[in-house]
Amino acid sequence: MAKDRIELAAITGAHGVAGEVRLKLFGEGVEALSRHAAFNEGALTPLKIRPDGKGGAIARFTEVASRSEAERLRGTVLTVPRAALPPLEEGEYYHADLIGLAVETDAGEPVGEVIAVANFGASDIVEIRRDPPPAKGPATFMVPMTKAAVLTWDAARMVIAAPFAE
Repeated sequence: MAKDRIELAAITGAHGVAGEVRLKLFGEGVEALSRHAAFNEGALTPLKIRPDGKGGAIARFTEVASRSEAERLRGTVLTVPRAALPPLEEGEYYHADLIGLAVETDAGEPVGEVIAVANFGASDIVEIRRDPPPAKGPATFMVPMTKAAVLTWDAARMVIAAPFAE
């Protein structure tokens, strides 16, 4: 399920009056984001990216000169070509590669599909949409991306320990 463009961050709004933007980071942080010379197929060229002290970042782009221009970019997702990213080590993954995977238990029972990957500070957590959705109860659930919960994954499917699917 390799995707050609990988999402690294999203613009959440303007910062200040000179055209800087606030970023929500999806990857390894400001240092990893700063390695890229352009985003969105060259549409945005970073001049400076710095941490905001809250887990996000503040960025200035060559193409953005005012607060109103920065505000118009709210919701824009910053992407780079997959080829611009470093190769993965054993056990590593890009969030984009997990989203959309079919999920089943280690007993072979189908569970649903990965719809999101989040990190609230400790480790990545995958959100899974149940298929079929239950008549009662939540339509989605979350599983930590740990060896105890996620037993294996590949380009087609993710296998989770049965107790995590309940």
